[in-house]
Amino acid sequence: MTRIFSGVKPTGHLTLGNYLGAVRRWADVDQRRADALFCVVDLHALTVDHDPARVRRLSRQAATLLLASGLDPRLCTVFVQSHVDEHARLSYLLECVATDGEMRRMIQYKEKSARERERGGSVRLSLLTYPVLMAADILAYGTDEVPVGDDQAQHVELARDLAVRFNQRYGHTFVVPRATRPAVAARVMNLQEPTSKMGKSEDVGPGIVYLLDEPDVIRKKVMRAVTDSGRDVVYDREAGPGVANLLEILAACGGGDPEALSGTYASYGALKKDVADAVVEVLRPVQQRHKELCADPAYVEDVLRQGAEKARKTARPTVDEAYAAIGLLPAG
Repeated sequence: MTRIFSGVKPTGHLTLGNYLGAVRRWADVDQRRADALFCVVDLHALTVDHDPARVRRLSRQAATLLLASGLDPRLCTVFVQSHVDEHARLSYLLECVATDGEMRRMIQYKEKSARERERGGSVRLSLLTYPVLMAADILAYGTDEVPVGDDQAQHVELARDLAVRFNQRYGHTFVVPRATRPAVAARVMNLQEPTSKMGKSEDVGPGIVYLLDEPDVIRKKVMRAVTDSGRDVVYDREAGPGVANLLEILAACGGGDPEALSGTYASYGALKKDVADAVVEVLRPVQQRHKELCADPAYVEDVLRQGAEKARKTARPTVDEAYAAIGLLPAG
């Protein structure tokens, strides 16, 4: 059976972009057609300055929202990265295969390190090497497919390169994974800056719709969304990114085609109203289920404990094989 791995980083509250671009597909499609593992990748949240209590809080919230979005522990494995030691064990081996040049060419490292320097802060070594940890996340499970947004495709390519290189040097050990992308809304953009991704790492902003935003807040954010200088509702990502983003969100919520939808609107106002209504409705069951799960924290803890046990049993043979292949003595 095809094996899928993907995860979310607890560096901020999950957004509409996370849901439409990834999580909903995990629940509706991926967990039903494959042996799927979904992970809260909390170790990745440590690459920048952080509040430990906030990381723990956001990790629990992310796990709860994954379950609220429809991930079913009877169909897939849901767990927290730091609960499975094999991620860190394999990451060091892959650092011994990766090169400094590869790490410094990673787009997200360039962008994030530049922001840290602009703020007068220091750049942590883990920010440079975290793509290797991401590769370990993927390769430890013999992953065939990694469902990702466009901005993460480079990381999957690195995982592929490291898997091939390791296999060539030390013998066949890893499955070489491939990235898969949803057809619509692979990258939902910020409502106020439609050329930038709707990122969860930003704590505030009227352009970001969070999964737990109240309906009135969602409507206000959508109605204030930046459109374009013209008047016609046309789907053109280059010439009109604001309108294109709204059309893609509407299409993703309702399963339509953004270009076809553009011909049904005579004004931006009508489009925004329908987008707001669609977003409120698509998030309503997620928010309701989240409330129910928050009232039963023991259930979430049990799911994560059992998920970590299952993930550990899946990853350990591959990681042990990698340790032997690269030349390390068995533990006895």
